[in-house]
Amino acid sequence: MLDDVDRAREPSLTPIEDYAIIGDTETAALISRFGSIDWLCLPRFDSASCFTKLLGHAEHGRWLLRPFTDSETTREYCGNTSILETTHRTATGVVKVTDLMPLGMERADLVRIVECLEGEVEMQHEWIVRFNYGRTRPWISHRTDGDLDMLVAIAGPDMLVMRSSRRPHAEDGTHRDRWTMRAGEREEFILNWFASWKPIPESTDVARRMAKTIETSEAWAAQTSYEGPYREAVVRSLLVLRLLTDTRRGGIVAAPTTSLPEDFGGVRNWDYRYCWLRDAALTLEALLSAGFVEATDLWRDWLIRAIAGDPEDMQIMYAVDGGRELPERELDHLPGYADSRPVRIGNGAVDQRQTDVLGEVMVALDDARSMGITESDQSWAVQRALVENLARHWDEPDNGLWEIRGPLRHFTHSRLMVWAAFDRAIRAVEEFGYEGPVDDWKSLRETVREEILERGFNHEINSFVQHYETTEVDASLLLIPLVGFLPGDDPRMLGTIERIEQDLMRDGLLLRYRTEAGVDGLPGDEHPFLACSFWLVSAYARAGQVADGHALMERLVGLRNDVGLLAEEYDVENNRMVGNFPQAFSHLTLVGAAVELARADARTADGGATDR
Repeated sequence: MLDDVDRAREPSLTPIEDYAIIGDTETAALISRFGSIDWLCLPRFDSASCFTKLLGHAEHGRWLLRPFTDSETTREYCGNTSILETTHRTATGVVKVTDLMPLGMERADLVRIVECLEGEVEMQHEWIVRFNYGRTRPWISHRTDGDLDMLVAIAGPDMLVMRSSRRPHAEDGTHRDRWTMRAGEREEFILNWFASWKPIPESTDVARRMAKTIETSEAWAAQTSYEGPYREAVVRSLLVLRLLTDTRRGGIVAAPTTSLPEDFGGVRNWDYRYCWLRDAALTLEALLSAGFVEATDLWRDWLIRAIAGDPEDMQIMYAVDGGRELPERELDHLPGYADSRPVRIGNGAVDQRQTDVLGEVMVALDDARSMGITESDQSWAVQRALVENLARHWDEPDNGLWEIRGPLRHFTHSRLMVWAAFDRAIRAVEEFGYEGPVDDWKSLRETVREEILERGFNHEINSFVQHYETTEVDASLLLIPLVGFLPGDDPRMLGTIERIEQDLMRDGLLLRYRTEAGVDGLPGDEHPFLACSFWLVSAYARAGQVADGHALMERLVGLRNDVGLLAEEYDVENNRMVGNFPQAFSHLTLVGAAVELARADARTADGGATDR
């Protein structure tokens, strides 16, 4: 019976900010402060989950390992790694649980190590595997592997093996155990996933793989050239972005989760376990701004494979391996996080038209060229073909950056990124020597610029607008100076900042846009979108309003959870995180904002900027 495990002190709903992430750069797990792995998809980010309590209940799959009684709990990552160390201090002793997914294994392993540091502690262990997003109960059998005992869970194509020196047992598809640990004792629990038709692989050499994972992670983090303000937050954000980058295939996922709601109890629940070209390009920009260059080739090669073929068929997102089929469907058997339904897998926005996407890609690849990365003949040929296709369709309405599910519009941000695409293509020809119809692109760049200034700026409100048929504003307008369209202190940009502050600020943080305007065609509301507030920091820095930028940045950095992670949105009324977690968009814009402030500080020191 599930009630045999003490849950009296487990929260009925784990706050999103109480989760931490571990991963192996091909998938990731979310672990609650309580000690429960509530979300894990194997073997890839976009595979079906085997632990799904995040979107349901314990019976949908979880892996709990913690003291049986009350404890004071603290946790931290081991240095610049994604190895999580959780310390539980009880009335009788202290234990530390170390959770990791070893890097470089080319297989999916998860290791949990329990060490008793002081006194004695009664531990509890619950292992409930439910494949296929909590729907499928596996057949579980007991086997031996030398000195270790194994539980083997099989259903269809999936097999999970859990090894332990403690003899595991399963009843009704669930393993439970309670035992007392004393100072100096240590237990290891090793989980392996593999295809069910293959032989069971050898166990993991935990000490060796853990040491290698630490060495690899620390060496990667040491490559950053960033030495400006908020460095600790920047480095942790870079490590999150690395964790969300599939280092075998090259895709960069937006988040490792699906259906964590933007509106608790509402319908704004989306699957983010895919590779948006926009988000991946912006991630690349963040990595490059912090001195990481090697990620470019991996992602560029993924991009070329993903979009190979007719430019007309380019999608806004792909699977981590470049796959194109991402049909959206609803999982009716799951109640959803905080009763937020439906729970969705797949993403219906895959077929949307979002004209801004190529602009983000071209900006990122231009940054790479500027840092000395040479294009292959194929990579430039693909870029040129995409830009030439854009030249034929740039003036069509689209769904915009925010994947609006309402009518197609002429979004100002989409036009801005069209301008950026042509601008970076021109730079590739004129500054880097690649071939292309540069005169045609120059003409189009000027046409787009004139249209934005004529139709995208409203003189009556002294601000750029969300789209050409409205006076509403949108936080994406803050990107105008960041892509070089106008200087940050241009009067039109200063007016736009003021209008955005007036219309979109909620308790000091920015909304994406006003949902009550009805532009997105969805019911419900949403909370401030963290990336937008980081964009505002960057806009302040470009405008010379450096003190405002630092003040907002201090607040945003302070919103991170105890291990430095951010979700997509933040509920300022209830002081809680909202949306998929951890969110690449939030972390990459944190990096960008810190870099902009560092540059603004340098300009101020040189007497080249003023503050209001």
